[in-house]
Amino acid sequence: MNVNEMLEGAREAINVKRVYGDAIEREGVTIVPAADVRGGGGGGGDADNNGGGGFGLAARPVGVYVVRDGDVRWEPAVDVSRMAVMGMLTGIVALLVLRSVAKAIFGRR
Repeated sequence: MNVNEMLEGAREAINVKRVYGDAIEREGVTIVPAADVRGGGGGGGDADNNGGGGFGLAARPVGVYVVRDGDVRWEPAVDVSRMAVMGMLTGIVALLVLRSVAKAIFGRR
């Protein structure tokens, strides 16, 4: 695979259809799904025409646009796993801060 083929694959992978899904219409309500899409790539070579490259792509749902009776509203996707991890990290940081404060207050006596 040469660099031009890799770049063409990247162009095909990152486009608006990856961010906004096809609209879905049911009973007068239209839903347009949206995602956070990120990608990156790189490549290189030497004077002997040895080289290589790669490309990565990651996506996660972020929500949908809901169109009903001419009104549009945004409905965010809820990532329960992410919320749980952030809650645990916040709890750990809070305990470490409380521990440091307790040592500072009670360790001086």
